[in-house]
Amino acid sequence: MNRKTIIALMLMLGASSAQAQKLVVKEGEIDCGKVEYFKPATATFKIKNKGSKHMRIDDVRVSCGCLKADYPKDEIAGGGEFTVRLTYDARQLGHFFKEAAIYCNGSDKPVYLSMKGIVVEEVTDFTGEFPFKIGNLRIDKRDLEFDDVNKGDMPEIELHVINEGTTVLEPNLMHLPPYLEATSSVQYLRPDHQGKITVRLNSNKLHDYGVTETSIYLANKLGEKVSNDNEMTVSAVLLPQFAQMSDFERLNAPVISLSKNDITVDFSQKDKVTEKVEIVNNGKTNLQISSLHMYSKALKLTLGKRTLKPLERTTLKVTVEREAYQKARTRPRILMITNDPKNPKIEIKVTKKN
Repeated sequence: MNRKTIIALMLMLGASSAQAQKLVVKEGEIDCGKVEYFKPATATFKIKNKGSKHMRIDDVRVSCGCLKADYPKDEIAGGGEFTVRLTYDARQLGHFFKEAAIYCNGSDKPVYLSMKGIVVEEVTDFTGEFPFKIGNLRIDKRDLEFDDVNKGDMPEIELHVINEGTTVLEPNLMHLPPYLEATSSVQYLRPDHQGKITVRLNSNKLHDYGVTETSIYLANKLGEKVSNDNEMTVSAVLLPQFAQMSDFERLNAPVISLSKNDITVDFSQKDKVTEKVEIVNNGKTNLQISSLHMYSKALKLTLGKRTLKPLERTTLKVTVEREAYQKARTRPRILMITNDPKNPKIEIKVTKKN
């Protein structure tokens, strides 16, 4: 074999190897979460041939006999996408980590895939209801509320989801602000299966006392666009701090008093109803109403004064619109944040007369 032939062969091998390395896996490791004993778990990997030429999978080698691989046997066009499925037989209790190596034509360097999880005797699903629907996902709550949070707290809320569609979904929360983190129990959610997304609040990243409210979005799959259809709301109530108050300051603190803490409206064919709540400061120093928040667009508020001297009073007018009240997704109520150390947060519930 002459020198030119050897060089030509080396170039061909190099091109073939480079082609194989253009195999791109969207997610190389999949967490299956909890898997029930003796019920096989399947992980589906999305892969793309980023090269410009056709390629072929010669073999997919698995790490043990308990793992089965399903992959396309035909050639894959340049730019084409395909899937590889790994199925674990789940015949052993405990944690598992399984691997598979994809060997393509012209390359000895494989592309690795892995799946992990834990096999348990029985998977206990969430037994509550899933009243809200976003795409093919049903969820148990659409409004997440972190109440009575003190600076430094890290409270969590669990969002339960179920896939009522016919394809595998990738539930994830989008547009989270810096003070929120989300962790999903499963990356891929099979049809008729449940999952859980844990939302954690970092109160140290909240800057203002009172209510902080934002919108986040639940996607069925990665890359989905945001819209009103997949919008969720998150609210956090950060309470003022009174730990450093002296005994003298506590004895002379403001004391808030309300004429009523619950409002019952009777529309009686009216489009809107207005109710009044009298507020008085029975303390010895000025009362500050630092925050006044409505949890529903059905409510409109007018407050006479936000600062009350000792024994001074003011009026809170609450207007409730019937049509908006009937369409309200959350329970209508009013939240008031004050500098009364015994009542830093006051909630006024608004209900409709039957």
